[in-house]
Amino acid sequence: MKTKHLGFMLLLCLMMTAASAEVLLIERTQQQHNQVTPKHGQSMQQVEQQFGLPLARHAAVGEPPITRWEYQDYVVYFEHNLVLNTVFKRISQTDNQP
Repeated sequence: MKTKHLGFMLLLCLMMTAASAEVLLIERTQQQHNQVTPKHGQSMQQVEQQFGLPLARHAAVGEPPITRWEYQDYVVYFEHNLVLNTVFKRISQTDNQP
């Protein structure tokens, strides 16, 4: 009888932990959705003026040349010197921050 009770309690704790992680992921996704990011068509100069220096700049590759700038939460892709797209970085499964 105690074994069944213990098993039930363990299952309940695991379900609560999973639900908590889902809530954190949803909150993080909503925060990202509301975050201002570089928009399609902005120039490199405009992005740097508005968002500051990137953490890393990667050299252009391919034709047309695609350049990548990395910021804290997202990566900006440029075609020539104009923003092509901004992509949020993947949230690590070990990241416990909301």
